[in-house]
Amino acid sequence: MSEPILYGDRVALRPLTEADLPRLLEILLQPEVAEWWPGYHMERLRADTLGDPDATPLAVELDGDFVGLVIVTEESDPYYRSAGIDIALDASRVGQGLGSDTLRTVLRHLFDVEGHRRITIDPALANVRAIGAYEKVGFKRIGVARAYEKGPDGTFHDNLLMDMLADELQ
Repeated sequence: MSEPILYGDRVALRPLTEADLPRLLEILLQPEVAEWWPGYHMERLRADTLGDPDATPLAVELDGDFVGLVIVTEESDPYYRSAGIDIALDASRVGQGLGSDTLRTVLRHLFDVEGHRRITIDPALANVRAIGAYEKVGFKRIGVARAYEKGPDGTFHDNLLMDMLADELQ
């Protein structure tokens, strides 16, 4: 993915930097966020974001303040051209429309600029709030991945597989 600054209605998305990691770790350690992003410490965070050559991590900013993260992974094979995304926002910013604005901003870029035909996201099946937010912007439920992801309690839980085609963005 090319890495320009992307502007939504309220948010700006820019490449994540090393300087963002301490604040990002604070966000991921918030109980409301850690429930869905468990087990993070600085080394894992660095490896999963800046150290992953297959991921493009983007900082989410609101009025110049760092409020979250979007990670984009892309399939570049023209026969399977698609991307996947993950998103985490500061718990104090949830319910303010920032998630929808962030999603629409990155999705428009992935469809219109990067040329992807399908985008996927895979929230925990129990993360009802996130699933509702994803459906609000146009993601469709396509199936359940059983015992997909390790939760904070050490057990594996199911995730909902969701996708969206370009003409489904709302």
